[in-house]
Amino acid sequence: MNEEELWQAVLAQIQLNISPANFSTWFKNTSILKINEGEVFISVPNFFAKEWLEKKYNKMIFQIIHTLNEEIKTIKYIVGKQEGKIINNKEEFFNNNQLEFIEFKIDRETNLNPKYNFNNFIVGPFNELPYAAAQAVVNNPGSVYNPLFIYGGVGLGKTHLLQAIGNTIVKNFNDKKIKYIPAEKFTSNVITAIRNQEMESLKTQYRQIDVLIIDDIQFLAGKEKTQEEFFHIFNNLYEKNKQIIISSDRPPKVIPSLTERLRSRFEGGMLTDINTPDFETRVAILKSKAKEKMVDFSDEIYHYIANNIQKNIRELEGCLNKLIAYQKLNNTPPTIEITKSLLENFLITPKKTANPRKLIQIVADFYDLKERDILSNSRKKEIVSARQIAMYLLRKELKYSFPTIGRKFKGKDHSTAIYACEKIEKELENNSKLVEEINNIKQKLYDY
Repeated sequence: MNEEELWQAVLAQIQLNISPANFSTWFKNTSILKINEGEVFISVPNFFAKEWLEKKYNKMIFQIIHTLNEEIKTIKYIVGKQEGKIINNKEEFFNNNQLEFIEFKIDRETNLNPKYNFNNFIVGPFNELPYAAAQAVVNNPGSVYNPLFIYGGVGLGKTHLLQAIGNTIVKNFNDKKIKYIPAEKFTSNVITAIRNQEMESLKTQYRQIDVLIIDDIQFLAGKEKTQEEFFHIFNNLYEKNKQIIISSDRPPKVIPSLTERLRSRFEGGMLTDINTPDFETRVAILKSKAKEKMVDFSDEIYHYIANNIQKNIRELEGCLNKLIAYQKLNNTPPTIEITKSLLENFLITPKKTANPRKLIQIVADFYDLKERDILSNSRKKEIVSARQIAMYLLRKELKYSFPTIGRKFKGKDHSTAIYACEKIEKELENNSKLVEEINNIKQKLYDY
């Protein structure tokens, strides 16, 4: 594996761990200049990028690159290409039988990445309904399911589905103006427009859009001015039968600090959720992505990954990329024993980071409550429900005893904790919405 191939393997894994916006901002136009006696020299476009990579991403970069090449002990960032091999044409990444990597080919006008399409979107029981809704929208944008609101946990394919919708509409309706934008980027645009007194100009730009796709809308929570401007843009597009597509990690009613009028608009369209994929679907996803990259592994390896990565499609792809990098470096596919060794860090459960205070705070945030509300003696229905869920998770995830759980909540009797756990356990049998909410909370609890 030469320097360019090594760096593309590193980028492939970094891409799975940070947002597309951050990836494009900090890793575009970077490359390995040379490797010399255990030291790797990485070219960066400017001093700002150099400082940011050193402070923010150096640990991640080193861990990945050291896994791929154990001889590397240190990293140095060089502004420009003053030394070593100059790597040209960064638009051309791995071709033919190499890793395909096209993150930098994002369309500047639509912000859509062409790698996201319906051909490589795996459909299973966990996402059949949002997929069907997406198909209806691409066939007749603005006329059905408007707005379309898709929600689900991290790494389950929401962004893929949203961008696939956008790319298909671009292909089928070349006269329509389409814009995909993460909510954080939208917020940044609003702040810049306000600072430069260009808010009317920004609104005018958005009013010309035929299909607006907003990803991770939960990041508008608590940003009152941004929500106000988005509300006006939303209304203007909606009244003109322009298609609006939104994603979130949770349904509208449990997004904290979301204004009631926005919540009402979101719930007025089609709400559909993506759940976690079952074992068979996880294996199908792995095989599909391996086929895209023109590699293949044994069923034993696919099953091992699918059994150990159950809730995050992005992590499945991360494991696959690591095995592909190993195969390219050694010119031989990994055995199951090597696979287990290579993926050890991926598969270690992060439960050691969980603690009761963090758990209670996450539950409170998820249901738009204060931590003190859950710990209080309030009998309000929404607070009691959140408190019971917190007790249930303390028991199931942290293995706390019932008396200990009771003491965490202002010295409540252990029987209160037992009742709460039994109640939630019973509700989970028939309440798919509660199952999803608790899965989302657990994912946040163990998210680094």
